[in-house]
Amino acid sequence: MNQELNPEQEYGQLVEENARLKANNRKAVKRYRREEELKPFQAELLGVQQYLEEKQRRMIILFEGRDAAGKGGTIRRVTRYMNEKHYRVVALGKPTEEQKTQWYYQKYVSTFPRAGEIVLFDRSWYNRAMVERVFSYCSEKEYYDFMRGVVGFERDLVRQDTILVKLYFSVTKEEQARRFERRKTDPLRQWKLSEVDLQAQDRWDDFTNVKYEMLKRTHTIDAPWTVVRSNDKHLARLNAIKAILNAVPYKRLDESLDFALDENIIVSGSRELEMMEVERVRSGKFTD
Repeated sequence: MNQELNPEQEYGQLVEENARLKANNRKAVKRYRREEELKPFQAELLGVQQYLEEKQRRMIILFEGRDAAGKGGTIRRVTRYMNEKHYRVVALGKPTEEQKTQWYYQKYVSTFPRAGEIVLFDRSWYNRAMVERVFSYCSEKEYYDFMRGVVGFERDLVRQDTILVKLYFSVTKEEQARRFERRKTDPLRQWKLSEVDLQAQDRWDDFTNVKYEMLKRTHTIDAPWTVVRSNDKHLARLNAIKAILNAVPYKRLDESLDFALDENIIVSGSRELEMMEVERVRSGKFTD
């Protein structure tokens, strides 16, 4: 049997409920405004699709980075209003026994875009340089063979008129921990947790070291890396879309838009290497 509340208690409950509703409303308004800010640039992505179809060019976008760095959310914003006939999102799982016997790139090449199409890789062949390297899923020889060969592989892609955009999403250790905790407690996000996720914090320094080696060996003039600071998800999404738009020589649909990149969010691969090296000299190790 419920105990009746006195007027003071009822008033207190009403105040709490009103505060909760106001907070939820503010969050909803903020989310709405952020999504609205993306829309003009999402419309520009339709112009990119039209350009690729007219010129019969291909485009590949790689989304790399630590777990919980915001790759999936950005991919959803990039593709939200795209023509579904002219793009695909590829997220390959563990290699099959047959794939293990094949040329490493074969499973990726089989999903490459046709003329006029965009393929977005939610993790790519750089799995070998990151996750496989950290967790010893590949041999030393397989790793070094990949690092020696990937530059030529990408150079050939670009030479054959494929637009290649390589995005690395960078999140701080504290923010990654916060996002992991949310995944643990939110039933709508628990499916995102994997065994690799659960070890990501403990292996933070290992991932930082392989990130440095990857950038150092594979950031090239033909296929440069763009680092996206993604602690602020909205700014990361907005600037990642701008980076994609700036990589394609299509005719702008809206010339009044600001396509400039936020230098606090977008960092070139070469600049990231410089900052990592300075930090290593200063503190004796990489910190991100």
